[in-house]
Amino acid sequence: MGDFDLDLQAVEDQMEDDDREGSHIILGVLDGSTPDGEWLAEIENGAVLVLNIDGDVNELAAGFARDVKASGGELMHFRDFLIVTPPGVIIDTERL
Repeated sequence: MGDFDLDLQAVEDQMEDDDREGSHIILGVLDGSTPDGEWLAEIENGAVLVLNIDGDVNELAAGFARDVKASGGELMHFRDFLIVTPPGVIIDTERL
């Protein structure tokens, strides 16, 4: 096998910041005080939501859950939290 030079730092320097946008996690409280449209906008921008549930999760998530699922995102109620991911981000439950 021949020698080759792989400069990962140079590759990272060439990556546009736009490629890294949307990779963020938002911690919040699902209590009805944040409009459903705000949660949907965050998901559409690539955010993962980790929301502490303060109330009935079915009622509180009803305004955005179907849109998230229809777009290919995922929702999972885990302990006292609702985890919401955008399309392409899978919630792996294998270790539970």
